[in-house]
Amino acid sequence: MSTELLPPAQPSFVLRGHSAHVHAVHFIQGNTRLLSADAEGWLVSWNLASKRPAAVWRAHAIAVLGIGSWGQDRIITHGRDNKLAVWQLGFHDEETVGKTLPADKPPITTPQPWLLHMLTVNTLNFCSFAMCLDGMPQPYAIHTAIKARKHPPPILIAVPNTMDSGGIDIYQLPSESRAAVIHADRNITTGMVMALEIQTESTKLQVVAGYESGHTMVFVQSDPGAQFQRLYCAQPHSQPILSMAILPSQDCYMTSSADAIVAKHPLPAVPGVWKTELKPFKVVQTKHSGQQGLQVRSDGKIFATAGWDARVRVYSAKTMKELAVLKWHKVGCYTTAFAEIESCCPTKAEDDPVKQEDTEVQDEKSIVHHSSAVSTVQQRREAKAQSTHWLAAGSKDGKVSLWDIY
Repeated sequence: MSTELLPPAQPSFVLRGHSAHVHAVHFIQGNTRLLSADAEGWLVSWNLASKRPAAVWRAHAIAVLGIGSWGQDRIITHGRDNKLAVWQLGFHDEETVGKTLPADKPPITTPQPWLLHMLTVNTLNFCSFAMCLDGMPQPYAIHTAIKARKHPPPILIAVPNTMDSGGIDIYQLPSESRAAVIHADRNITTGMVMALEIQTESTKLQVVAGYESGHTMVFVQSDPGAQFQRLYCAQPHSQPILSMAILPSQDCYMTSSADAIVAKHPLPAVPGVWKTELKPFKVVQTKHSGQQGLQVRSDGKIFATAGWDARVRVYSAKTMKELAVLKWHKVGCYTTAFAEIESCCPTKAEDDPVKQEDTEVQDEKSIVHHSSAVSTVQQRREAKAQSTHWLAAGSKDGKVSLWDIY
């Protein structure tokens, strides 16, 4: 059958529960949960097996800019209230957190997860945080705790500088200390930092920034305490950069902007031997302005953007060609997220190592005695939710669409 005769793709599910614009979505806990955050500060953790809320709370007084995960049971939220918070939300913590969706007008004082950390950061830029594992060797006590799975490994958080909107602050968690600062380049008029990415390789730290002017830059710190070097600078965009993402191969990254350009850039790790200026690998004129929420799938094959025109677009990461246009929302989309498809999905037992052995024994008994029909259906639902190649999109209409493609 010709592709022109096929009906438009439809979302597999639509999650309704927010009464404000959905600003961020993020898969956690081995694709068993999907986090969504809105313009009023509310967070919803959706159980992807049942498509029902597992936990609901108001993380910030005003809009949430971004969300992320740290280990198996820690959630990071970044709000417009100048706060970056870390919450503990494992499977067992969901029992004590509210379940009433924001659209159902829950009380403001609904039960929250345990708040572990709170940083005061700059949010005037509308730029969400970026995070990566801290590559520095850790003290023996911390290393032992990480090995015993008592604590997740330390991480680095990049946010716009508190005093200089063109600079970048890097914090370390759990110490909550500022690890480094990248000052704004006074030789280039870049405006505010609009998007960030960060990654480490041993003690080497790479920071990628997108600016209001359409510039993007790569900074590298070869050793702790050393000055950052700018190894790459390009201006493929005529409008502010809205989003960016590093590919899993860690040798290039993508940017999208308020203009209609999507670009692929090199990610230099060391100064070039030859004094030739690096240029973008590819600059594509998509003819669709206002693409943001750019995310790359964990296998590095495809990436997606959320459009102001209410479309979600899927591209080939290799060729940059448009592969699919997903239209269901009636108003603009802000954010996308892919489910992890490479790593093994952890079970609830892995979230609580103390119970892991007991769970394995129970699993053996269930095989021998045949589990009940109810538990079998639940297991099938959970297995399907974890293995599906989900693409989630959040929109101004307060809805989150779930697509099963590629």
